[in-house]
Amino acid sequence: MEYFVVALQAAVVIGAIVMGVRTGGLGLGLWGVVGTVILVFGFHLPPGSIPVDAFFIIIAVITASSAMQAAGGIDYLVSIASKIIQRNPKRLTYVAPLVAFVFTLLAGTSNIYLALIPVIYETAYRNGQRPERALAASTVTSALGITSSPVSAAMAAFLVLMEGTGYGLPQILLITIPAAIVACIVAAFVQQRIGKDLLDDPKFLKRVEEGTVEVPEVLKAKYAAMVGGPTPLIPGAPAAPVAKPVLIEHPVPKGGKTAAMIFVAGTFLIVLFGLFPDLRPSFPDENGDLVPLGMTTIIEMVMFSAALVIILVRRVKPSVVVEQPLLRAGFTAAVALFGIAWMADTFISANEETIIEPLGELIKNNPLWLAVALFIVAGLTTSQSATTNTLIPIALAAGLAPGVVIAMWPSLVGVWLFPANGSQIAAVETDLTGSTKLTQVPVWHSFTIPMLVSWVAVVGAGLLIQLIIPA
Repeated sequence: MEYFVVALQAAVVIGAIVMGVRTGGLGLGLWGVVGTVILVFGFHLPPGSIPVDAFFIIIAVITASSAMQAAGGIDYLVSIASKIIQRNPKRLTYVAPLVAFVFTLLAGTSNIYLALIPVIYETAYRNGQRPERALAASTVTSALGITSSPVSAAMAAFLVLMEGTGYGLPQILLITIPAAIVACIVAAFVQQRIGKDLLDDPKFLKRVEEGTVEVPEVLKAKYAAMVGGPTPLIPGAPAAPVAKPVLIEHPVPKGGKTAAMIFVAGTFLIVLFGLFPDLRPSFPDENGDLVPLGMTTIIEMVMFSAALVIILVRRVKPSVVVEQPLLRAGFTAAVALFGIAWMADTFISANEETIIEPLGELIKNNPLWLAVALFIVAGLTTSQSATTNTLIPIALAAGLAPGVVIAMWPSLVGVWLFPANGSQIAAVETDLTGSTKLTQVPVWHSFTIPMLVSWVAVVGAGLLIQLIIPA
């Protein structure tokens, strides 16, 4: 009977997540709260811990990010990224994924990647490359930037859960960042060999015939020879000079650089405090021992302060900050984290013997199951923060080594499992050549292979790196 009741409770949790995903946006968090209500009033479970710390870290970070966006800081970062991408066209499949990763890491949100999609596409297209290779790899690696960023929503949730394990922000970053860079390179290497070249791609050629897309200038001579049309050169005549592609310019509002530098300085200050605890003020704990101020409080203080500095230095109206897309997206993420994490903690805390012990034994005996669970749940919920709060407590309660947990955590790259994210849809719609695509099979699309390769590479590298990172 006990297991039947627990199964009913689990059905409520899963049902709330499914309905939340179908509703979208704020719906994920709100359905999480409704699930908690059913568990408390319907099954008389004691309410779990409300994720206050993680919630307010997200609010602090998105406030600073939105202030930066309002002041043109995001435009400045995008302009730098686009220049790097366009100036390395021959190595685009390697450069673009690394740029997407680094700039997501710095900004703490993958929203910055959306602005890079047209740049990556145009650079690939103008140079006669298959856009799918760079676009799909970059989309996937932008998610790795989330688990490597000290100011992302998922990191906010993860830091709170890792308190007391001996692994703080520095140790986490020392594992996730190098592992992610390895994954970026491996994914790019594999992706460079995916798909046919444009002139060998029937779908692209059909679109050319239909007039949907033109053959890029660098391929026109080959295309003309292939279809038996007139050759662009007279035999023996010198080759016509190839026009240098015009770079896509991203206008940066006055003061955008300053806003970006303030935000980035705040990010580095957080890392500095994490690396050197002695820089933080210390206060006595319950036993009277002096303990450095926690990183949760540090992140909130630094990010809220950075937001105010940006507003004052760049004279940004607070009302404009509230209107920024980043603030809306960040608030949605915070509510999703709040609802799902609260519901998960309510369910798990009330059923420790029934849930944690069996799952804990499974994960303890087969640690790789944690990576599989993170990957699948991230794909189902499309929320890295909610997945973190749902599964990481189980792994830690099972006694899994914190370093192993950190190495497995980037399995959240599974968020690309289903084509339900804005970046995936934008990449497909932007690619007029038709090389970046979805299929009738939901889990098989242009992002599947780079996602799987990145997943295996980042976990494998992380497991090796964590062996040499001391607590």
